[in-house]
Amino acid sequence: MRMNPIRSMWLGLVAVMGIVGSLGVTACSKSSAEPRALVEPAAAVEAAAEVGKAAPGFTLKDLTGADVSLASFLGKTVVLEWFNPDCPFVVRTHNEGPLKTMAADVAKDGVVWLAVNSGAPGKQGAGLERNKAALAEYNLAHPVLLDESGAVGKLYNARNTPGMYVIDAAGVLAYAGAIDNAPRGTAPEEGYRNHVSEALADLAAKRPVRVAETKQYGCGVKYAQ
Repeated sequence: MRMNPIRSMWLGLVAVMGIVGSLGVTACSKSSAEPRALVEPAAAVEAAAEVGKAAPGFTLKDLTGADVSLASFLGKTVVLEWFNPDCPFVVRTHNEGPLKTMAADVAKDGVVWLAVNSGAPGKQGAGLERNKAALAEYNLAHPVLLDESGAVGKLYNARNTPGMYVIDAAGVLAYAGAIDNAPRGTAPEEGYRNHVSEALADLAAKRPVRVAETKQYGCGVKYAQ
């Protein structure tokens, strides 16, 4: 039976449209899968710092431009100090308080001390030159690391300067909080306690840290936002 030419053309057009539609669905399916593949690496992002768990890794530049990686100190006890050379609390604790010689003192026992400045460009105490000058002002022999994006500070939930963290030789965050219990420089009635010194002593004696968390005090970290 001879098919009407018009009907034949119409059926052909329908067939072509079906093929194009099928290709379109395949293309859309492929396209919709791509964004999921792109976000998969997010699973590798470090989890936020938590006492009792592995300290988040990071690499920051020191004031000479060299990379300093936390992972390179595995096997040693590490103290992280959030730093702002112009914060009045930092000025007091470094000039007449517990941080005046503490970093140098514990270095004799093999403890690594790293200062981290998470101040954004233009903020109080931020910037390469200001922190280079601070090395001499406070007689610092340990590295000052610049975290101008604030990414590492936020990863550690660093709120104040000086904010303190102690990481044990296995890479576990053992202490997070304030340097001591004297925010204004005056010991409370129950007596003075240097929380970082106590944490280091506990680790050296291979016993659990008695006070693992305290509330930070000082100036707010000068993040970009």
